[in-house]
Amino acid sequence: MSASADAIMADAGEDANEGGIIVTGRFFTREPATINAPVILSGETLIRKTRAQLGDTLATMPGVSASSFAPGASRPVLRGFDAARVRLLSEGVGSLDASTVSADHAVAIDTLTVERIDVLHGAEVLLYAGDPAGGAVNVLDHRIPRSVPENGYSAQATATYGSAADGTSLGASVDVALTSRLVAHIDGSRARAGNLRTGGNVLSPQLRAEVLASAAELRTQGDVEGADTLTAMGNARGTIPNSATRSETVAGGLAFIDAAGDMGVSVQRFTTKYGVPPRPEAGGPAAVSIDLRQTRVDTRGGVNFTGGFLKRLEFRGSYGDYEHQEQHNGTAEATFRSKGIETRLDAIQAEQGGWRGRSGVQFGDRTLNVISDEALIPDNNTQNLALFTLQQLRAGAFDFEVAGRFENVKVRAKPNGLRRGYDLWSGVAGIAWRPADTLTLHVNIQRGERAPSAEELFVDGIHEASQSYQTGNPAFRTERSLGVEGGLRLHTPGILLSVIGFATDFDDFITPIPTGNEIEGFPVYQFVQENARFYGVEAEASARLASWGDRTLTLDGGADYTHASLVGVGPVPQIPSLRLRSGLEYGSPVLTLRGEVEWNAKQSRVAEFENPTSAFTLVGISASWKPMGADSALTLIASADNLLNVTGRRAASGTRDFVPIAGRDLRITASIQF
Repeated sequence: MSASADAIMADAGEDANEGGIIVTGRFFTREPATINAPVILSGETLIRKTRAQLGDTLATMPGVSASSFAPGASRPVLRGFDAARVRLLSEGVGSLDASTVSADHAVAIDTLTVERIDVLHGAEVLLYAGDPAGGAVNVLDHRIPRSVPENGYSAQATATYGSAADGTSLGASVDVALTSRLVAHIDGSRARAGNLRTGGNVLSPQLRAEVLASAAELRTQGDVEGADTLTAMGNARGTIPNSATRSETVAGGLAFIDAAGDMGVSVQRFTTKYGVPPRPEAGGPAAVSIDLRQTRVDTRGGVNFTGGFLKRLEFRGSYGDYEHQEQHNGTAEATFRSKGIETRLDAIQAEQGGWRGRSGVQFGDRTLNVISDEALIPDNNTQNLALFTLQQLRAGAFDFEVAGRFENVKVRAKPNGLRRGYDLWSGVAGIAWRPADTLTLHVNIQRGERAPSAEELFVDGIHEASQSYQTGNPAFRTERSLGVEGGLRLHTPGILLSVIGFATDFDDFITPIPTGNEIEGFPVYQFVQENARFYGVEAEASARLASWGDRTLTLDGGADYTHASLVGVGPVPQIPSLRLRSGLEYGSPVLTLRGEVEWNAKQSRVAEFENPTSAFTLVGISASWKPMGADSALTLIASADNLLNVTGRRAASGTRDFVPIAGRDLRITASIQF
């Protein structure tokens, strides 16, 4: 189902962590997030949308695009925000990888074994990050079990084949009750995909014209071999070279659970290797690939209380040992090593007269070392210590919400001892009014502060994997934002509607911009700090056209748009274009049929030295079938994405000129749960 159709069909369920009501979609108020309901991807929709990287998995969700650097490296882009402004979380704790250092670095989260993904905005973001403007993505995998399986065990497995890259994947997990209070978990996954097929020319019209012009010039100079190489790259069609991926994950967990509380631990080993599609070069590009591995240890413990002010006290801690090699023609040219820990202690209040809340403390420490003849960034260490609270009050037809966060961040470059320290204060205040049972109106005001990342401060050098020269500025100041968001949610038995508008002004906004210069053939990107303005809208709607007992026919649609400018300079780079979506779905307990259309407008508001993107339309169809009845453990899903095999380029991607989206992708998935 789509996110919209899921919202109609979803049943409420208990969140084991917070005791709140979870529904799929943005239309319903969810406790405790009464003002900004998150977008939730789960169930059959998650199974059908899952791709190798988190960004591509979420790319069709409301307000979400993807960086799409390569099939093996893609981060989610929320309302035009990326990298350090979008916190990526695994069960509430950071991903502990190097994906914010550069766009070519993959997110070390296995998408094949997740159970649910939450996209967060507003006050809830301050539980995890300093600036609510960007948002956060929380991936839940339950590797540390939260409950004892009713029948003594539970298991699930999903296998998929996708034609666009001849890709196969398999993910499976098992929970076993060793005793009445002790539960073991094990999961694993394996994925393989070849070079990604696309609908037409690999290069954008602008880059293709430049490459063919350079080839003609080389030919006149007598460099026939170089001219032939460039001509072949300029005329490449159908397949993105050096875009194959492979990955494996194995993980296990153990948890003790009883009425008084729980405690548990899990260990994960994640590995992936993927190619970096090349920018055209006269001499023929080197085959660049990234070989990545992470070992991660997670712990969780909680104490439950009955009566009194507190409902639960919960501890989370994670340690990540991360490394990736950037290989050129099979030889390691650079090695990135990162070790980090993150811990948090949350005190969850019991509801008292409509008042509830959550407060806590969070600590993180990350060290990054780069081993290379010409290191992109000096070895560095980042530490942060934060205090946060989220308080909510329901009074009659009104909900009130306030959140605050103080964070101290210290960033140090090791070779020269350069240190920067930042004290950050952020807050959100919101109110929701329910003039009728079917209608909710809400507005919030948010102020955020963000410290520059080590990458923004210290990066300076050629990064061949990202095919760019990047330079930061150690004098950057605190980035500050002031924003407002308002909207409405309407939910009747047959119609659901959600409209959200947002606007944010930034002081000292940090972003890399193309300069138009080149160093050793690589385009130069300079991090700058300027004032900026963002505004946009997200809208989703569903209407039940007909119903026959337990069968329904539903029409849904949506739109999202972000406008972003650097004051006095021009457009912010890599901002997604206007997007419109529509779907028609027939649903029954046994069979679901769906057709959908997504139109992406051209993006002509681009930064200087960026190429615009053309409009493109994606058509998709899918069918989900439970062959052994509504309560069947087996679900079969067949889908066709980009059915018309169009060539599309995401405006949020820095490699869009030579890494278009996937062409026609026929997918078959089998999922079993018992």
